[in-house]
Amino acid sequence: MATAAQHADFNVAEKRVIFASSLGTVFEWYDFYLYAVLAPFFAALFFPPGNQTAALLSAFAAYAAGFLVRPFGALLFGRIGDLVGRKYTFLVTIVVMGSSTFLVGLLPTYESVGWVAPILMVSLRLLQGLALGGEYGGAATYVAEHAPNNRRGYDTSWIQTTATLGLFMALIVIYLCRANMDTKAFSEWGWRVPFWVSVILLAFSVYIRLKLEESPVFQKMKSEGKGSKQPLTDSFMKYPNNKYVLLALLGATAGQGVVWYTGQFYALFFLTITLKLDYVSAYTLIGLSLLIGTPFFIFFGWLSDRIGRLKIILGGCLIAALTYFPLFGALTHYVNPGLEEFQAKTPITVQADPATCNFHIFVGPWSKFSDCDRTKDYLTKLGLSFKSANGPAGSGVVTMIGSGADAQKIEGPDQKVLGAALAKAGYKPAPDKDRINWAMAELVLVIMVIYVTMVYGPIAAFLVELFPTRIRYTSMSLPYHIGNGWFGGMLPLTATAMVAATGDIYYGLWYPIVVAVMTLVIGSLFLKEVSHRDIHHNESVLDAR
Repeated sequence: MATAAQHADFNVAEKRVIFASSLGTVFEWYDFYLYAVLAPFFAALFFPPGNQTAALLSAFAAYAAGFLVRPFGALLFGRIGDLVGRKYTFLVTIVVMGSSTFLVGLLPTYESVGWVAPILMVSLRLLQGLALGGEYGGAATYVAEHAPNNRRGYDTSWIQTTATLGLFMALIVIYLCRANMDTKAFSEWGWRVPFWVSVILLAFSVYIRLKLEESPVFQKMKSEGKGSKQPLTDSFMKYPNNKYVLLALLGATAGQGVVWYTGQFYALFFLTITLKLDYVSAYTLIGLSLLIGTPFFIFFGWLSDRIGRLKIILGGCLIAALTYFPLFGALTHYVNPGLEEFQAKTPITVQADPATCNFHIFVGPWSKFSDCDRTKDYLTKLGLSFKSANGPAGSGVVTMIGSGADAQKIEGPDQKVLGAALAKAGYKPAPDKDRINWAMAELVLVIMVIYVTMVYGPIAAFLVELFPTRIRYTSMSLPYHIGNGWFGGMLPLTATAMVAATGDIYYGLWYPIVVAVMTLVIGSLFLKEVSHRDIHHNESVLDAR
């Protein structure tokens, strides 16, 4: 039996592993999320003018590209991690991430080089996505394989805080840059500073990680000659492991991904784009909610060591699906009550020949904007809901503002005329700060962050326990990054597109709700608890339920 001194030594080593792994991962998330926070700003810098909603969708598409490629990074680096080792693999990933982020800060804009700018931006986002695809699985696996069985949820939950802390760090750096520069300076060159900072973080992260030793579980496996020679084949082509990869995706990480990105990113975009809250107030509200909510990652990781991981993850999906509509409705009510009141008394209808109304997701030289497109774009960027009506073939666009005798009929897409008509009807372009209920708005955001901590806090330990050591890095990384990178990362683009298509500012919430419910059903029926598993000795894949 181990002595008290041995336990103390192990705890010191355990803390060192958690600190070094978490710190490097915080910096990677910081790098990755800079673009996410600045996506609405980049829409004007790296994409062509003409239709602001379409340009914003293109910015979100470039943002999503980094997420779409993450599973390929999981395959590439997961294989290396299972063959070579955990430590050296996530050293490579952090160098790729830091270098790509720094180069974003050197990119020319669309105004100077045309379409070369978004091409370069997307290319760097792809490199970032590849790196992140290999980083998380390595860090989570590394920490879990150092942790004792009864503290694996608690230890890995520190890794789970890194995404939120990375976002928080990005918000602070961007805020400091914008607060200390005038708008023109920030637009011209100041936006590059947060990306340049990544070089300092990269050097520090590499130094810290070079001090680490390889995972003891991995070393033991290699010394016994039990490692996999073909981790991709063993992970995805052999039963029952391939079944658990699919179940981990659909029954755990997909729902976790959409709950995470709804509570952090979509909430931020909703505040700034739809409710027109200024960036300082929005960053402050989101940043404070992250600060208040972050300790709950640790709490739910700790709790999962006692009551199990799966029930906490699925419980978070259930509560989120049931409450997203009222929570986002409450955000509107507390942040911009004037918008809520205006929409309640002033219905808006856009009538046009449906053949002239197009939906633009990716803006390019092929894009042509009709009068219908311009009108709907203008209303969408104002955060206004509207209904679409089919006009006669060949008819122009007609916007009806209000109803009854006071209704205004605006023919054509002239934004000045539309703006004047909306102002006459009582629309205000920004919330009245004297009417904002800051405490209640913050409470709503904190609730959504707590949902994030429920689904995300225990997920690393759950995925580690689901797969054997010899293929763990590969097997857990793919479902995690498809769930978060595809289901979660596509949320801003998909939800924004759904809002623009329907004219309903809340319609995009159906996307995370449907995915969360899918995860709840599949996870409840086909997955079982794995927190009792001893990953230091038990190398068999769990039996099916």
